[in-house]
Amino acid sequence: MNGPTAAVTAYAGFAAFGGFWGVWGASVPGVQEQAGLSHGQLGTALLFVGAGALPAMLLTGPALDRWGHRLTGFLLMALGAVGVAVAYTGQGVVSLSVGLAVLGATSGAVDVAINAAAGSAERASRRPVIARAHAVFSASVVVASLTSGALRTSGSTVAVPFLLLAAGAGAAGIVAITTARTGSSVPRPPEASERPGRRPVGNVRLLPLLVIGGLGAAAFAVENAHQTWSAVYLGDVHSAGPALAAAGPAVFAAVAALTRFAGAALGTAYPSVILITGATAAAAGTIVVASAHNVSIALAGLALAAAGTAVLYPTLLGLVAGEVDETVRGAATSVVATVAYLGFLAGPVYVGRWSAAVGLPGAMVAVAAV
Repeated sequence: MNGPTAAVTAYAGFAAFGGFWGVWGASVPGVQEQAGLSHGQLGTALLFVGAGALPAMLLTGPALDRWGHRLTGFLLMALGAVGVAVAYTGQGVVSLSVGLAVLGATSGAVDVAINAAAGSAERASRRPVIARAHAVFSASVVVASLTSGALRTSGSTVAVPFLLLAAGAGAAGIVAITTARTGSSVPRPPEASERPGRRPVGNVRLLPLLVIGGLGAAAFAVENAHQTWSAVYLGDVHSAGPALAAAGPAVFAAVAALTRFAGAALGTAYPSVILITGATAAAAGTIVVASAHNVSIALAGLALAAAGTAVLYPTLLGLVAGEVDETVRGAATSVVATVAYLGFLAGPVYVGRWSAAVGLPGAMVAVAAV
């Protein structure tokens, strides 16, 4: 797939993926109520998302290297269908857990596929496709969350937002399949491994990818800690009401989207500077949250932390995009994304453990240390 067609797949895929997680985040209370679960049972069921995602992420990359981005299109369609299935069949802890395992596997596969498409597009076009695609994701999360919340407030069932999402994911899947067919007929410059005198690369240098994935895990741990706990933090520490507490994750996602759109080009031009600056801003913003005396200051800290974390993972993926051979891009993306996803899973748990020991403000200091 050439640069322009891969970029179309990436942007469409990230829009659908962000829409999915926006719908899911806003629908969790409704899913819990429909299934009749306690908080503990819901927590157990949610573990199956990660259990399904991790193996699927490892397997998706090699499959992409073999079958190309037509697979991305079919995965996007499957994601929409699985969301609808979970909304209709999640009637108890067992059925919901099984559904969430399938949902985790599908979403993990899509995660790898769309990031690989963005990496292909960035390398071919020399434009900051990865950062812009992640910005599209963040913006889509915000829009889908607000839309789903409005639908729930108007009295719609849990399934309605997922049905709308399935239509959007299906359209994105068709775009991916169509552009993959179009792009496959366009000659591309030979990779270094394909030029005369060079053997094709049949494997991936694992250690550098593990290091980059580990850095991505730290970034995701901080990001998901704030996304998951910010509303709870504002409510428990600052006695914010439900509407004001909900501003925490909304502000975080909105600032992340704006930062990724505004700073997309800087990540490819000055990656080391962006990584250091982003990590510093994320830590400083988290300290502001921990020490804030009112909601306004806490929200300002969340905004600073969001701006810092927003640039980290796209910049790391950009480093991979520039160095990895196209013949093994899927496998390389699988390694980085899977290791980074461990941080995404660990972040909220990390806050929970620290908050039990030292309270939520102390837990935020521990997050800043990451």
